[in-house]
Amino acid sequence: MFIIDGHNLLHSICKDGLDSEPIRDVQLCWIVGRYLKQIGQNGAIIFDGTGPRDKSEFDNVSNLEVLFAGLGTDADTVIEDKIGANTAPKRLTIVSSDRRLRKAARARKATSVKSEVFWNNIQKQLSRKKTIKEPAAKRQGLTDSETKQWLEIFGLEQ
Repeated sequence: MFIIDGHNLLHSICKDGLDSEPIRDVQLCWIVGRYLKQIGQNGAIIFDGTGPRDKSEFDNVSNLEVLFAGLGTDADTVIEDKIGANTAPKRLTIVSSDRRLRKAARARKATSVKSEVFWNNIQKQLSRKKTIKEPAAKRQGLTDSETKQWLEIFGLEQ
């Protein structure tokens, strides 16, 4: 499971010019959700603050739970709490370039990935072309009975 520091990831994308256009939090969530679905993983992304009044844009994002820290706390604290409360921390991947979170991940033997590296992985994965598995029948050809049926349909009986 991935736990992602949302604003840290957004900031690293904008700061390093890793994307040609500015990206919004909701766009980021949909992109990360697509990535997680492709690699068969789930995750949670946590943003500072309360987020937009209408959070419906964040509904139904594949494989990703979208959370806002709320008032009186911050995303880092929420993420630290999630790391501490997890019963299988070795299965966690914490996405943040924040030293505090990377240290918390190491303390629980979770994996940590810097935001820039994670975004690079997303870009590579999503730019790959999906290979479409060909049906076995394409290589094997038609059976004798199928051939006979098609010949009859087209009036080419032998």
